[in-house]
Amino acid sequence: MRPLKAVILAAGQQSITDDGVPIVLQTLGDRKIADYVIRNALRLVAPDDLYIVISQPQNEAQCHLWGMDAACPYHYIVQAEQRGTGHAVLQLAPLLKDFDGDLLILYGDTPLFRLNSIRGLLNRHRLKQAHLTLLSAIVDRPLPYGRIIRDAAGRIIDIIEETDASPEVREIRELNVGAYVAQARALFPALETLPPSPIDGEYRLTDCAHRLIHAGMRVESYQIYDQDEVQGINNRADLEQAIFILQKRLYRPRRTEEQNLIAFGTGGWRAIIGEGFTMHNVRRLAQALANEIIRRGQEKRGVLIGFDRRFLSDRAAAAAAEVFAGNNITVTLLSEDAPTPLITYATAKVNAAYGLAFTASHNPPEWNGLKVFRGDGSLLLDDETRQIEAEANHLQADDVVKIDLDLALEAGVVNRRDFTNEYVDAVETLIDLAAIREAGLKVIVDPMYGVGQLTLGIILTEARCRVTFINERHDPLFGGRSPAPNLDALRMLITHVRNEGYDLGLATDGDADRIAIVDEKGEYVTVNDILLLLYWYLRAVRGERGGVVRNLATTHLLDRLAAHFGEACYETPVGFKHITAAMTAHNALLGGESSGGLTIRGHILGKDGIFAAALIVEMLARTGKKISQLLQQIYAITGRLYAEEDDILATPEMRIVIPRRIKALIQEHGHAPIRLGDYPVVSISELDGTKFLLENDNWALLRFSGTEPLLRLFAEADSMEKAKELIERLKALVSL
Repeated sequence: MRPLKAVILAAGQQSITDDGVPIVLQTLGDRKIADYVIRNALRLVAPDDLYIVISQPQNEAQCHLWGMDAACPYHYIVQAEQRGTGHAVLQLAPLLKDFDGDLLILYGDTPLFRLNSIRGLLNRHRLKQAHLTLLSAIVDRPLPYGRIIRDAAGRIIDIIEETDASPEVREIRELNVGAYVAQARALFPALETLPPSPIDGEYRLTDCAHRLIHAGMRVESYQIYDQDEVQGINNRADLEQAIFILQKRLYRPRRTEEQNLIAFGTGGWRAIIGEGFTMHNVRRLAQALANEIIRRGQEKRGVLIGFDRRFLSDRAAAAAAEVFAGNNITVTLLSEDAPTPLITYATAKVNAAYGLAFTASHNPPEWNGLKVFRGDGSLLLDDETRQIEAEANHLQADDVVKIDLDLALEAGVVNRRDFTNEYVDAVETLIDLAAIREAGLKVIVDPMYGVGQLTLGIILTEARCRVTFINERHDPLFGGRSPAPNLDALRMLITHVRNEGYDLGLATDGDADRIAIVDEKGEYVTVNDILLLLYWYLRAVRGERGGVVRNLATTHLLDRLAAHFGEACYETPVGFKHITAAMTAHNALLGGESSGGLTIRGHILGKDGIFAAALIVEMLARTGKKISQLLQQIYAITGRLYAEEDDILATPEMRIVIPRRIKALIQEHGHAPIRLGDYPVVSISELDGTKFLLENDNWALLRFSGTEPLLRLFAEADSMEKAKELIERLKALVSL
């Protein structure tokens, strides 16, 4: 492959503002126009191989804008006399006289080319062994670019500039849009003998292409298909259009593409199967965990590995077991798919150095991942996951030590074990089975094709409930939807409850650590209300003492209920590891989050949908009341607040731009009160995302998901109408 250098032509002095700053130094989005072109170039060449042709800066301010007053790693070349694009490139000839490679030529006022378009240009140039290759586009609107003329065989035979074109030529819609790559040894001799244009006396790159064609050299093109990339900036209207194009790109949903890196979020490592979730990455991550165990001298404590019903979960568990065994670390490998809370329980039971649960929880079926627990069953904290992921991402395939699973099983370094009975017994010690047996409740459960059916089925059957299961078979596609127990996903459960007279409908997510319920009327009960019900039940009926922990996206009615009991409510960032840490620190009675996870003091240090479901059944049995009746009793204490939420597909750029935008808004207001519509903001929390606190426990929150490419919007207000209005205000705030 020939070496590559790049030049950016940015010598124009035309300005569109009163301060006389050249167009290429004007601001577009969050950076200068030329910076977009420079950024693309630096993804393809080293800084020392980048040249920028500029006109003489008019003052120190322009030198500063160009970065010429700093130790700039690339080269600036001043074109003292502006005599066209060909003349501008020719300024490099003395510097590249011995260069036998390709020169990429970009324009500083054409900032919207995607990096893949430039890569396509380079790839085609090299594969075609061309002397010059240009970037082209077929457009459906008139633009002031050169027209590409082809012969009957499709070969480029000429490029005619807009100013030289006849009316017939101007009808051609294939344009030369302003990026080239050329062999330096062919380009510079052609430029040195290039005559000036008879129209304006300038030396044009397009005339150079014409000369190469007539010299019998090979001129090719690479076509781009997004017409927005063609947008150059020559005036204020062009700049406004470019801003609009950037906004469209920023918020355009696109398929997630992993970079083969392991990255932990709020609920462990999750990635799309075949993109980031690969057996190679599973082995690298297992090796990094094994390294940490060895450093701590905890090999004999070993690891416990479990898995759910997702595609490749069992294979990933086996691959990880092979790595730990290869590092002389004993492995307890669960003998069948299991709920995450069972794996959490078993990790603490055997006091393993780490517990591993291969699952992507409620994510869509194309995802998989891994939750890693400490020996007490709690999730790793952020500093621990950052260390592990950094080490894993530096490992190569040859750094992984492993032995075949059959050898490890034969040697006894890997042992298969079933914890179902032990886990069920542990849950049942916390549940009043006698009360449930007396109640004769009729319950229907939807495990959403996940792993909740076996354990919850045993508990409810032993409690003598009349229990029916739907969607219980093994389906790694989860019926074609995400195994998240939300309202839309539970229509079948709701129908069964309404038509068949069940006392309660229960649902668990894919790995059974989250819960949802449907009341006796077939009404979906929000998780916020479930938390209210259970905290009230534990405190008022069971008579247990202690505060409550919630994340910042969960109802403030918990605060009101805790205050009613003379207890405290503690707020944490999103992520159940923060919930359990706060519960331990404050000896809290209940911890939960609006996404469906909860646990109580004395149980595992993690979410447990199986236990939560059993506790709700116990609540109905002991109170003798229906869910709807209990909620009205609680609302009489707390009053009502109404929650609304929405998700927006998020691009990586949004994670940078939106926080900047919000920070600028806050700084702009200074000490003046910010308002969301008609509602004054009392205070702002940046504990996790940005949360606007309003009067009367009303609030609005936006934060990026730690498990999916989503921007999450939450609001809670005195009425559903107001909550929806606050969501719309959040969207307006980030220009969605």
